[in-house]
Amino acid sequence: MRGSPNSMAAAPDCQREDRTELWAGAAVLALAVAFLAWAAQDRWPGAQGYHVTASFPDVDGVSVGTEVRLAGVKIGRVSDIQLNPQTFLADAVLQIPDGIVLPVDSAALIQSDGLLGGAYIQLQPGGSMDNLGPGDEIEDVQGAVSLLQLMLKFVDSQSQDTDR
Repeated sequence: MRGSPNSMAAAPDCQREDRTELWAGAAVLALAVAFLAWAAQDRWPGAQGYHVTASFPDVDGVSVGTEVRLAGVKIGRVSDIQLNPQTFLADAVLQIPDGIVLPVDSAALIQSDGLLGGAYIQLQPGGSMDNLGPGDEIEDVQGAVSLLQLMLKFVDSQSQDTDR
């Protein structure tokens, strides 16, 4: 029964449902694209700022994208980490905004962000009148401190004290 009144009324309802599903899917897709753009905004190659290098003996907990903080405020990110085959140190490239000028005697320290192993790089400005420029190296560094190694040293020192 092709020409029945019931089949004619169902066709516009089906088309309306299809359009609604299409618009809902487009809205979800647009929201996902906007979220991805927001999440990756600091990782685009054309991000503003200049790069400095810091060579750490241990970068445990630090990876590309890790926050760089100054006075506890996020100012940049780690843009690259490479092992230097001559020094056997991990060279971390830090992206610093153009508006922040660091003295040449500034320090870069890897700080723990919590008990679960997250880390960030804390910058401590020095007092020099000369400033770091693009491509310069921060020479005063402190690598990651392993909480497990600290606890083992503490336990070992306590056991040596009881042996005496």
